Order: sequence, then C-alpha cells, then structure tokens
Amino acid sequence: MLDNVTDLVLSNNGITEIASHAFSALAMLRSLNLNGNQLALIHPEAFSVAGSPLQHLSLCNSLYNHTSLTDLITAFRWGGLGSLRSLDLSENSLVLLPPGMFAPLPKLKHLRLGNNSLVALYNSTFSGVELLEEVDLTGNRFTVFSEEGLRELESLEKARLLLGRNPYACTCGTEEFASWLNSSKVRVGDAQKLRCASPGEMQHVAVQTLTRRALGCERTGERAMDEVDGLSLHTSYVLLGLVCGFVGMVFCFVLYLNRKGINNWVTEMRDACQDMLEGYQYRYEMDSDPRLRQVSANGKVQQTNKQDAARQIPTDKSSVTQIPADVAV
Repeated sequence: MLDNVTDLVLSNNGITEIASHAFSALAMLRSLNLNGNQLALIHPEAFSVAGSPLQHLSLCNSLYNHTSLTDLITAFRWGGLGSLRSLDLSENSLVLLPPGMFAPLPKLKHLRLGNNSLVALYNSTFSGVELLEEVDLTGNRFTVFSEEGLRELESLEKARLLLGRNPYACTCGTEEFASWLNSSKVRVGDAQKLRCASPGEMQHVAVQTLTRRALGCERTGERAMDEVDGLSLHTSYVLLGLVCGFVGMVFCFVLYLNRKGINNWVTEMRDACQDMLEGYQYRYEMDSDPRLRQVSANGKVQQTNKQDAARQIPTDKSSVTQIPADVAV
C-alpha cells in the first residue's frame, strides 16, 4: 500500500526529529509536506529514498532553530535530492543563506524564501541552481541590495523574482537598485509594487522611480565636495603655519647656539663704524676751520720764498774771493 503513495502531508503534527531513511519505504513519493512542525534534528539521510523520486519538499514554518538549518543543508548534500523541483523554506526566520546551500539541488526550479529575516544576499548564494524559474524573497528584511547582492540576482537570468513587502530604505545608494530594476534582464514580477518604507518623507514612493535628484543626493554630493575643498584649504593653511613655525624655531635655535659669535660680530661692526665716523668727522673739521686754511696757505708761501732764495745763490766758483793763508786771525 505504501508503495503507491505519491503525496504525503504531515503538517502541524509537532514532529521534532526526522530519522535516517524515514521515507525510504515510499518508493513513489513525489511530494512531502512537513509544514508547521518544530524540527530540531534532521538526520543527513532523512530524505533519502531509493531512486530519488522526491520532487516537492515543503518545510514552511518547520525549522526549530539555526541548528536545524545546518542539519537541513547536510541533508541536501547526503539525502539524494537530485530530482527535487520545488522547495519551500518560507516563514523559518532565516537570517543568512550560506554560499552554495542549494548546489546539491541542480534541478530546482521553484524556491520560496518569503517571510523570513534575510537582510542580504552574498556571492554564490544561488550557485549550482541554473534552472531556477522562480525565486520568492518577499516579506524579508531587505532595506537595500548591495553591489554583490545585485550581481547574485543578475545571475538568475531565467528566473522570475519576487521582491515585494521588504522595508526598503530609500536613501543615497538606493538609486543603483532602482536603475537595476529598470535595466536588468532578470524579470522582477512585482517591480512596480516595490515601495519605500523609510525615511518618512519617502514612504510609499515607488522604488523604480528613484533617481539621485529625487533622493537629494546631488545636493548632498555638492555639499560634501565643498566641505572637502574647505577642509583641504584649511589643512593647507595649517600645514603652512606648521612649516613657518618650524623654520622660525630652527632659526632661533641657531641664533641661540651662536649667540657669542654673533655678539662679537655685532661689536666689531659697531667699532668699525664708529672709527669710520670719527675719521670722517676729523676731516670735516680740518676742512671747515679757516685758521687751518690760512696756516696751510702761509706754509705754502714760505716754501715758495725758500725756493726762490736758493735759486739766487751763485754757483760759479770763480766768483768766490780767496782768503790768504798767511793772514792772521
């Protein structure tokens, strides 16, 4: 009888543990619903069924804690779920999706991650599931998608994305997400329904319509540039003041070390200038005294008379009278 079971619903039964090969007897099992349970322990081979017939697995609101997620990822790797087409992990308070988490499910086409607490997508989150046709990320805690997150969404070229009911913060930086919504090849099924949740003045504004001008980012950027320029100018003045102060300090230090030599040099210069001024003053007094000028003139006249008298003394020896030698004195 169990060999013919294709759909099994075990929702809201308070199940806390799934043992190894718990469903191995259901060779025709195609769909398994475990919604509303409190799975605290999941064996690595809990979903292992011969021939891997399972195509739909629903675990909505069934993971008890973070450890349950770790067990589930291990079960994906060891459980032989290569034929799984649909996976529902909504309402499990998931905060993070580890890289390569869904890689053991290469045929996965429908992935429901709505109503969790996801805040970001990282590189390789959806690696290994190139056949995805629909990814539901509604009702999470996304405020903005980073550049890395947008690249990860861009990798889902064949999928239809659902991104509604997230508290998007429409501030500077959100315009990149808006631009991606308008230009990406990825289909966002509810793009027109995405609304800003904050700040207050932007509430209920369509994310798709956001631009830098609408967000006021252009004025903010210009103001920031002005502040940067003012800060640069202020920094230049401060640097100039520091350099001048350093040069002045070095000059004063050199003066302090050579104060004795400088004093001697100043004294010598003062004495030399004083001697020079005294010489000039003496010459000025000599030239300005009339008596000294008369004495100088008389000296020149007497010198001239002596020269004339010398010219009048006879030089001819024949004109000199000889005194007899026998004349008694």
